[in-house]
Amino acid sequence: MTNARERRTFMLEYPRRAPSMPISSLPLARPESSSVDDPGESVSLRVNGTDRRLNVDPWTTLLDLLRERLDLTGTKKGCDHGQCGACTVLLDGIRVNACLILAVSKDGSEVTTIEGVGADQLHPLQQAFMDCDALQCGYCTPGQICSALGLLKEDRARSEAEVKEAMSGNLCRCGAYANIVAAIRRVQGGAA
Repeated sequence: MTNARERRTFMLEYPRRAPSMPISSLPLARPESSSVDDPGESVSLRVNGTDRRLNVDPWTTLLDLLRERLDLTGTKKGCDHGQCGACTVLLDGIRVNACLILAVSKDGSEVTTIEGVGADQLHPLQQAFMDCDALQCGYCTPGQICSALGLLKEDRARSEAEVKEAMSGNLCRCGAYANIVAAIRRVQGGAA
């Protein structure tokens, strides 16, 4: 931009001030190829033992599907970047961060959330968490338990150090780590 007229035109077209409304109130952009009446993509999942068929937008994460569409709010939204583990669920028996997975990519999969763990009576791991005082505020507990269930199924972490390493993707702001490890070790030893 070499002359004043070009600079003035640029400034009028691209003002420096932010819009007067907060970003959270702006409408979400939809891809050009989808219409307002687009029902989304069909996904079949087995969630906590129940077959579910849903139409979801292609950008919907498994976490948002569980919480917002299926009202399974035990799975928590922490960082929404796969760094805290609060959203951990079991996907086909493997522990995953639900915030990082697009729901449409898991058509035909089986999902177990905390609501599906010990639905009729407490799972031994849930009892061990209570007995070992492995929870404080409880926000991370659903993800911790789902991750621990996956760890137990993997059957690779046999020492206390290996359990700590295997659970390192699940953060606890209250610092109940020693008790969480104790609860897992209790179940591993069959004392639960």
